[in-house]
Amino acid sequence: MKMEVSKDAAAWFKRELLLQDGAHIRLFPRYSSGGGLHPGFSLGIADEPPGRPAVQTDQAGIIFYMEEQDLWYMEGYSLAIVYSEAEDDIEYVYKPEAVAGVQNE
Repeated sequence: MKMEVSKDAAAWFKRELLLQDGAHIRLFPRYSSGGGLHPGFSLGIADEPPGRPAVQTDQAGIIFYMEEQDLWYMEGYSLAIVYSEAEDDIEYVYKPEAVAGVQNE
């Protein structure tokens, strides 16, 4: 699983959560009436340091990560977090990962 965060999305996190360089954003599955990859779940965020990070990326001085126990949510997908200027909000873009012997277009 890969995770990408755009510069504009990282700036949104800094602004909305009043984050300083060196902060950590945990992404985790949570119960939700909204939709995500799995019915009844969506991605939640928390400003907390990692325990057992399985995947992480740094953008604009913020470390974004997912813990090992939360990777089930993203199985078979990569995640891009982008900023929507029209909504002044972030969006999660789930990208199917290639399966061995199969190419995604």
